[in-house]
Amino acid sequence: MPKMEASSSTSHDPALFHAPLLHHPRRRSSRPLKGFAVIIGSVVFLLSLVILIVNQSPEPLASNPSSVTEAGSYSMAAQPRGIAEGVSAKSNPSLFDKVGFNWTNAMFYWQRTAYHFQPQKNWMNDPDGPLYHKGWYHLFYQYNPDSAIWGNITWGHAVSKDLIHWFYLPLAMVPDQWYDINGCWTGSATLLPDGRIVMLYTGSTNDSVQVQNLAYPANLSDPLLLQWLKYPGNPVVVPPTGIEDEEFRDPTTAWLGPDGSWRIAVGTRFNTTIGTALVFQTTNFSDYELLDGVLHAVPGTGMWECVDFYPVAINGSVGLDTTALGPGIKHVLKASLDDTKVDHYAIGTYDMITDKWTPDNPEEDVGIGLKVDYGRYYASKTFFDQSKQRRILYGWVNETDSEADDLEKGWASIQTIPRSVLYDNKTGTHLLQWPVEEVESLRLNATVFKDVVVEAGSVVPLDIGTATQLDILAEFEIETLVLNSTEDEVSDCGDGAVDRSTYGPFGVLVIADDSLSELTPIYFRPLNTSDGSLETYFCADETRSSKAPDVTKRVYGGKIPVLDDENYNMRVLVDHSVVESFGEGGRTVITSRVYPTEAIYGAARLFLFNNASGVNVKATLKIWEMNSAFIRPFPFEETLFQEMVAST
Repeated sequence: MPKMEASSSTSHDPALFHAPLLHHPRRRSSRPLKGFAVIIGSVVFLLSLVILIVNQSPEPLASNPSSVTEAGSYSMAAQPRGIAEGVSAKSNPSLFDKVGFNWTNAMFYWQRTAYHFQPQKNWMNDPDGPLYHKGWYHLFYQYNPDSAIWGNITWGHAVSKDLIHWFYLPLAMVPDQWYDINGCWTGSATLLPDGRIVMLYTGSTNDSVQVQNLAYPANLSDPLLLQWLKYPGNPVVVPPTGIEDEEFRDPTTAWLGPDGSWRIAVGTRFNTTIGTALVFQTTNFSDYELLDGVLHAVPGTGMWECVDFYPVAINGSVGLDTTALGPGIKHVLKASLDDTKVDHYAIGTYDMITDKWTPDNPEEDVGIGLKVDYGRYYASKTFFDQSKQRRILYGWVNETDSEADDLEKGWASIQTIPRSVLYDNKTGTHLLQWPVEEVESLRLNATVFKDVVVEAGSVVPLDIGTATQLDILAEFEIETLVLNSTEDEVSDCGDGAVDRSTYGPFGVLVIADDSLSELTPIYFRPLNTSDGSLETYFCADETRSSKAPDVTKRVYGGKIPVLDDENYNMRVLVDHSVVESFGEGGRTVITSRVYPTEAIYGAARLFLFNNASGVNVKATLKIWEMNSAFIRPFPFEETLFQEMVAST
């Protein structure tokens, strides 16, 4: 965790206010006059902002259902959207029987993020073919240009100079050929040594067969890569004998083998239950040969999609090009499991002669061990950023409200803040994910809290004002260890932050209101084990994040190594309806979606809490308010004018 260095920030003396336990919150009977004034001011601000939004919103937030095309029509189908078309579920039928909440336009407006990438409107899912070219980062993504629900999948396109501020560009590819007429689905980019760019993507044919297609830029000298050409000989790879027509998709970035030919992997399954990745070999990207065997397979994991395969340096602080091979290198194999909608990864060894990958720990194999993200997160993809020698990870975060709500607000889904990925050489078992450094350019004023003692069973408000857009660094130390070898009854993350154990849970409450009627705890839960040691879990509890009934609210989390020389530390990015939490430098990461009804605008607050039954914790925090990113259409006319002026 980065050190909490002194800067142009406000430092607070830890004068404490103790509230009751989380499972029985009450408003404090007396409050400092300053706090009362802040609340009154916040209420006035909130009312004014609501009136402003309702009366002066630049465009209607409610979409017209009659404008939705047949491909994006809305229905109360019992089967999740997308299953019949041969892709993973893109809707949540379990919400159909829930009573709809009476959302207002102001509430919908608040849910839209301020510094995460999302389209201007409509549906988005998987990130596609990210790359860096001539000074611009390119992000392509699965997009429905007609509606806020899945269907009519095309490739959206955006560019950025810094991975934070984005320009929308025209669509890169649309489903207009027999081999992709039912959708231009997920794909990956490969940058060749001679500067060419190869894009491989899955198309769903007129017979709903999943095939792999080739596309490339029409003009490599164009930094924006506005025009893409589809190879006339598509498809270049079809399902091999024995592979189901609708279970063969999402080609990886290619890597160069020692024999001078390129390899790609494509996800599929055998006998409906064995998840696997097939390897194909090519020298020209238009002709492919299926290699013997498979890259790897894991029984019981089902269909693998959005497979990712890349090297990491064991003792390095930089990323590696996908083709990197040799000593001091491990390989990461990641798969998105269609059956569970979870991204799993494992670290292992790639045999470049046999084209087989073996996990370091078979008990933590792909699909049965570590997760890329333990929250609401799927279809992740990495790329090598050659400009800064780093590997960058994107991930799709979908909504957890209903399709009806998404149609009402006119948009659905976001991408996570891009994350750098490194091998964790301290544990030797995990990856480290961390927000790219560029996000720190959005930091505004900072507030520091030092050595705040949070007693067992207490909640401590943090006076930072509105808490809707934040970057939080927090470090916790258990003050006293209870000499108790009894194993805790609670396991993993329990039923949420209300589940007490000897040493936890403790952490922060984000997007909470003053009365704690809505809150989202991000916390550590150290547990006594039978041998007297501590086993720690990093968790996020959405169960009380919203009073709305038609929202999925879960407890997410996973086990996290906390080494002997480490305190408990977390970083939390709060951006309206999305919360990204990074434990222990990014060993365990959790993405949450929250849709509060009251803890919005000026009513959103931040708290510390400790619901342990046996220990106090001491917390030190540095909290930045975050600015909004500029995400808008590319200013083509303005750019053309500037070029004309420069030429004269």
